[in-house]
Amino acid sequence: MSDTTQQMPEESPLDPRQQQRREERLFLLLSIFIGVIAGLLVVSFRMAIEWLQVLLLGSVSEPHQLRMILVPAGIGLVVAIATRYVFPDVRGSGVNQTKAALYIHNGYISFRTTIGKFLLSALAIGSGHSLGPEDPSLQIGAGVASLVSRQVGISRRKLRIFAPVGAAAGLAAAFNAPISAILFVIEEVIGQWSAAVLGSVVLSAVASVVVARAFWGSEPMFRIPEVMLRDPRELLAYAALGFAGGVAALIFAKTIGWLHPWLRKQPPALRMLQPMLAGLIVGTIGYFGFPQVMGAGYDAIDQAMHSQFTWEMLLMLAGLKIAATSLSFSSGTPGGMFAPTLFIGATLGAALGVFEKKFFPGLTGSTGSYALVGMGVLFAAFLRAPLTSVFMVLEVSQNYSIVLPVIVANTIAYTLSRSLQPVPIFELLTKQSGLVLPSMEEIREEDELRLEDALQPVTVPVIEDSVNVADAMQVMEQDGIALVHCADGRWYVMQRDELENAERETRISDLMHGERTPVLYPDQPLAKALPHLERWDLLPVISRAGGMLEGVVTLPGLMRRDPMDLAETDKH
Repeated sequence: MSDTTQQMPEESPLDPRQQQRREERLFLLLSIFIGVIAGLLVVSFRMAIEWLQVLLLGSVSEPHQLRMILVPAGIGLVVAIATRYVFPDVRGSGVNQTKAALYIHNGYISFRTTIGKFLLSALAIGSGHSLGPEDPSLQIGAGVASLVSRQVGISRRKLRIFAPVGAAAGLAAAFNAPISAILFVIEEVIGQWSAAVLGSVVLSAVASVVVARAFWGSEPMFRIPEVMLRDPRELLAYAALGFAGGVAALIFAKTIGWLHPWLRKQPPALRMLQPMLAGLIVGTIGYFGFPQVMGAGYDAIDQAMHSQFTWEMLLMLAGLKIAATSLSFSSGTPGGMFAPTLFIGATLGAALGVFEKKFFPGLTGSTGSYALVGMGVLFAAFLRAPLTSVFMVLEVSQNYSIVLPVIVANTIAYTLSRSLQPVPIFELLTKQSGLVLPSMEEIREEDELRLEDALQPVTVPVIEDSVNVADAMQVMEQDGIALVHCADGRWYVMQRDELENAERETRISDLMHGERTPVLYPDQPLAKALPHLERWDLLPVISRAGGMLEGVVTLPGLMRRDPMDLAETDKH
């Protein structure tokens, strides 16, 4: 038989670097794909909420309609049954669930949970429960990412970070604000970032916003006139708003922090009825004249910005929204806290703006600007995301003249909230659920130990590489080791036995065949030195200014360095 066919050459396997580059390109492409799918799902989610709201409560929510009581209560019972028997993992806002997927379940979110979050959250919010769509959108996006990641062959390490990539896409589409979504995911879900993760998160968020804007347009969520600070006293008013927001955030957090575990302790039969009872109470609030507190409340936020309520009414709405949201969320009804937080902040800020116009007409601040700043204030103080809160206000209004009032008020609110409520709300809810997830606020505030904290004085001889063997052996007679300063500015750790068989007139530089020690600086973290201490007994640490020797670090010295010792040192 003649060999007329040529055998195809076998493909050579990719080397690890090529495999890694290929995986990174695939990861970026998948990030865009996830962003598109998440954007479409979030658009569908918001449309489902709006459609259900019109179907169940009517196009205009007016008080004294019996269905305002019956619909939230009835849907609450449906949601409770579905949560108990069909979708057991959809309770909560979605933020902690996404963090749990990242840190506990290797990025896994089941397809059933994603579908359940979509359906039950849309039902609950559309029927009037005082919850918002942004947090569920975050988990829906994370669920999409988890599903896609399971269908492609990528490493386990990459699988874990798919969840925050999808979370950013879902939140960006819900807010129509990619920068805020990226910052929140980094600030609250991941806690830290690398260039690779940031690139994927950005691509996913931008892709989802492009999809969302194809349906909703690129107009900002809220429009207010430009803020002109003509009178310095207005900054005092914004500072007062920051203080009031910090107190309101404390009341909100304390209410949920007490009510949530108390309701979870009730007998199973009563727990089944809790979403129905919460819907009944929220519906009753709407029936007796305050329908604005039902649902996400974006229409009411817009009305507050345009001075359509008295300041007394606005304060009442803020208080009722705290009560209604605490009930809806603590009952186990799936839905988010972002929109209620913005509602409370907007009504609180608008109340200050209306009060100022009535009693201090000389000040020129607009009600809309106070409402917008109030939104950022509550976001910073209650959700404890200070950086996100600033950019969120800027993105949802596209009004960059408001940045100074936002920074002043948010800083005061965040500082006050941290002092009065040390445990952030998401961490508190995590502990109440029996989970141990990293506290991103604690991670941001940690004082990382650095090489300067473990620096020891140089007790071994220091010689130049130009000296000869005879002189070097003389100074190394007691220690048996020396630090050699090389002509190129680097350092070399020399043992005495390296000189035993060398000619006495030979220069040290001619014997340094080993590797130079790594270049270490005092401000670098301790972890920078650990991988090298297995090879060298001590490592020189040099100054960034001129390369002067600052001291040395050793493995025993690093191990003895306790963070509590560092705290005591700082006190003195």
